[in-house]
Amino acid sequence: MTVRTLAPALAWGLLTLLALAVGIVSLRYALPGMPFPMDLPSLQSAPRAFVVHAVSASLALMLGPVQLVAAWRTRFPALHRWVGRAYVVAIAVGWLSSLPLALHAMTGPVAVAGFLALGVAWVVATGMGLTRALQRRFADHRRWMVRSYALTAAAITLRIYLGGSMALGIDEQVSYPFIAWLCWVPNLLGAEWYLRRQGVTQSRRQRRSPLASL
Repeated sequence: MTVRTLAPALAWGLLTLLALAVGIVSLRYALPGMPFPMDLPSLQSAPRAFVVHAVSASLALMLGPVQLVAAWRTRFPALHRWVGRAYVVAIAVGWLSSLPLALHAMTGPVAVAGFLALGVAWVVATGMGLTRALQRRFADHRRWMVRSYALTAAAITLRIYLGGSMALGIDEQVSYPFIAWLCWVPNLLGAEWYLRRQGVTQSRRQRRSPLASL
């Protein structure tokens, strides 16, 4: 295995481990007694919506990585479709349940706007991915679902930035409004960079192929 093929595999493995860790830990909110709850205004203001969001978003987070594997899609197309449906439903529920939580985000309007914008981008990207699949435009479908999962992974980057700001001793009132945007905007930009790079690589392969001009 070369470095070129090893790096994506390692990146996918790390992403999967982080998704499972965040997803499984977040599911604790659905357990009886809600062990180790965090003191969050959104949990206090809308506890039911918080639990629904924690469960649905965690399911989407944990289902996503396997859907990104080309070999899985090729070998198990029917299972890929069913898992994809579950992913889309989880995001729809996660988005709807996030609305009252976003409106009560800590630190005020900037954070509220950040999380509401994330929700809109999340449901739009996923909806476009679903639409393209129904139209059998599978290349476009895959691109939109990469964007969708980049936004789903905001659950991971949110916690990384929160932990980093706490470790650096930055006051939450200062860091949280920025984190509400940083947890997803760089993810989406990274997804766009990856998709453009992938498109350039595919174009080069086609130009090198003797069949490309036929």
